[in-house]
Amino acid sequence: MNWNPQSYNRNARFVSELGQPVVDLLQPQPTERVLDLGCGDGALTKKLIQLGCTVVGVDASPEMVAAAKREGIDARVVDGHKLSFVNEFDAVFSNAALHWMQQPDLVIAGVWRALKQPGRFAGEMGGIGNVNKLHQALCQAIAGRGIAVDTVDPWYFPSPSEYQQKLESVGFQVKYIELIDRLTPLPTGLKDWIETVAHPFLQVLQPDTQQEFIEEVEDHVRPFLQDENGVWSADYVRLRFLATK
Repeated sequence: MNWNPQSYNRNARFVSELGQPVVDLLQPQPTERVLDLGCGDGALTKKLIQLGCTVVGVDASPEMVAAAKREGIDARVVDGHKLSFVNEFDAVFSNAALHWMQQPDLVIAGVWRALKQPGRFAGEMGGIGNVNKLHQALCQAIAGRGIAVDTVDPWYFPSPSEYQQKLESVGFQVKYIELIDRLTPLPTGLKDWIETVAHPFLQVLQPDTQQEFIEEVEDHVRPFLQDENGVWSADYVRLRFLATK
């Protein structure tokens, strides 16, 4: 999956800006070694470093890893389903990345292996119902073009009970898990959000049909997600958790 760091910074910077509660939940301590799983361009990785942690950032996007490296971060191109670390980290941190990893059992098992004992896993991801109106509209518009939704849809949005069960099945103790509704204004509008965050839906379309697709999605969700001043929001629902090894 290709990411454009400049586009992400312009159209979706709020994702990392709203990640501070996950940092607070982790309670990172100076000298701890932390794995930032799905570090993106390293905006939150830098916060962990500033708190005195030694941080390794991993992300599947070479473009995002390159952007993080330009910030002086120890960032590596790694598929979150294939973590190879063993007993190396005091904590694993993840913000807005786990819902892009559609084989969660592999991810969680890799996190377990990567952690020392004791260790902590704190994260926030899209939970059940995340961007529900948008998701429905995107899937409907794709299906209407004769494309199988399950070949395009990139997301995994679990319920708290489902994700807790997956964490506990490898041995984690879940200290906290909660769904958080967060209607979030989109600073540059819905079109830019779709092009930046929902780009897998566009990538299967011919370039000259993408604008029509975007307009169809906008028309479908406008009654729910655009206010009287023309400001668009996304109907985010986040799943936030803390588990210990």
